Amino acid sequence: MHKKTKIVLLIGAPSTGKTSVLNKLSDLGYVCYEEVSREIIQEARRAGITHLFRSDPLMFSQKLLEKRRLQFEEASVSDADFVFIDRGLPDITAYLDMVNTDYPDEFLKANTNFKYDSVFWFPLWDKIYTLDKERYEDFNLAINIEKHLIKTYTALNYELVEMPKLNLNQRIDFLLTHLKNS
Repeated sequence: MHKKTKIVLLIGAPSTGKTSVLNKLSDLGYVCYEEVSREIIQEARRAGITHLFRSDPLMFSQKLLEKRRLQFEEASVSDADFVFIDRGLPDITAYLDMVNTDYPDEFLKANTNFKYDSVFWFPLWDKIYTLDKERYEDFNLAINIEKHLIKTYTALNYELVEMPKLNLNQRIDFLLTHLKNS
């Protein structure tokens, strides 16, 4: 009999430490799926589109929906005890709601059809906040993103486990201890 893999989601505004935690978990041998929006951003740039989300949020989000759905489906058939994913399907509608963009029902259906087992929320932390080539959000925009993420996941009845503002190893210990005890 196939055991059920626990799909663990890491959410939060940009530059809150999700990728660092995910990379460390991967180094420790856990199955991890990276944030796919960077891939979409880089593909759009190669096609001459400076910022696809700003110019066509629905097209960007459709591409994201396809890739995140695929991540979830792959994760759900893993033999691992836990699979960690950087950002989930509900992030998409949170961002679209934030920019007041209408979207088809398939986005809402994805939010309810693909359920994560645990969701860890990484709160904003100005001490570690940085920008890079794909991350355009200033700290004020990140505050707005965080607000919409919390609202969206809470409305979907997820219990958000707040990741404490600790060093990387302590964050890993917190996450793994919480998962083993729940």
